[in-house]
Amino acid sequence: MKLHEYQARELLAQYGIPVTGGGVATTPEEARRISEAIGAKVVVKAQVFVGGRGKAGGVKLAEAPAEAEQAARQILGMNIKGLTVEKVLVAEAVAYQKEIYLGAVLDRDTQSIVMIASAEGGVEIEEVAATNPKAIVKIPADPRLGLLDYQARELAFAIGLTDGKQARQFAQIASALHRAFVEKDASLVEINPLVIRDDGSLQALDSKVLIDDSALFRHPELVAIRDTSDEPEAEQKAREADITYIKLDGNIGCMVNGAGLAMATMDVVKLYGGEPANFLDIGGGAGKEKVRVALQIILSDPNVKAILLNIFGGITRVDEVARGVISALEEVRTNIPIIARLVGTNQEAGLALLENSPLISATTLAEGAQKAVAASQGTLPA
Repeated sequence: MKLHEYQARELLAQYGIPVTGGGVATTPEEARRISEAIGAKVVVKAQVFVGGRGKAGGVKLAEAPAEAEQAARQILGMNIKGLTVEKVLVAEAVAYQKEIYLGAVLDRDTQSIVMIASAEGGVEIEEVAATNPKAIVKIPADPRLGLLDYQARELAFAIGLTDGKQARQFAQIASALHRAFVEKDASLVEINPLVIRDDGSLQALDSKVLIDDSALFRHPELVAIRDTSDEPEAEQKAREADITYIKLDGNIGCMVNGAGLAMATMDVVKLYGGEPANFLDIGGGAGKEKVRVALQIILSDPNVKAILLNIFGGITRVDEVARGVISALEEVRTNIPIIARLVGTNQEAGLALLENSPLISATTLAEGAQKAVAASQGTLPA
């Protein structure tokens, strides 16, 4: 789950991280009122889940409330890389001496949360990694002990913050960032840039937060503010139906029950020269309705030329899967070949239900994959 910049800013403020004053507006008039409350120069920023907002005209400086209102009027309703701007962040524009980067990310190699800092802020950290990797400092935080005080200070010193007051403030911000990462079950939290103001203090100007979807059941307050405007409709439907779905670039739709079996299915499809169009796991115990929705999601992809159903019925009953497929095909008429390999619990009943359906049967995964590849290439015998 992605948070908008204004949402990430509010979250970091809860952890004592200094952020700029301001608020979010949905109308030009609201932008003017926020600017009046700030009483200084402001920046008006489009709130959409894409980069390059400034180059697209979605970020504007305003010297006075009337200018802020005009800037919001120009930005609201803009289309930036396919997304319509519905909100703007109106924040105090601050003067600063230097931009730095600070972030926390989950590192699966070290099985820890890694704190990342760089004296080169204000640009994508990936760009810094490519052009000047020595400018990036990484310190893993112990999963049990967290980010220790001396580690936070080491980060500060490593990026050139030798002033004692600055180093202490940076260490406090780094510790707060790590705490936010852990308590909110994030996969990424970053401040870019974290600036050194003219008075020497540190302040977060822009921030980014990604939350692990699997942990959202622990955070109803975050679920309540989720914005799905950048998500494809298929992904929204999959999430609502509790289906794990990831669109890929191939043309063979895959519907499988179980993540491991789904990975194996895609591997076998590729083994026989095909390209999966998706990863889709309906999970264990999936009933008729979930199967129907899953098939509709796959069929909504215009790139799909064939579908492979690979169901191993343990908790999931084969006859329930069969009913879901029949129900989906009644609602969504399609000429796309569907190859079905269904084995396991209630297998005989499920196959009997499909006897009069247009599905093409397969007894093994290898056979199913070969038929799916042939069907996707238009070479499957009639």
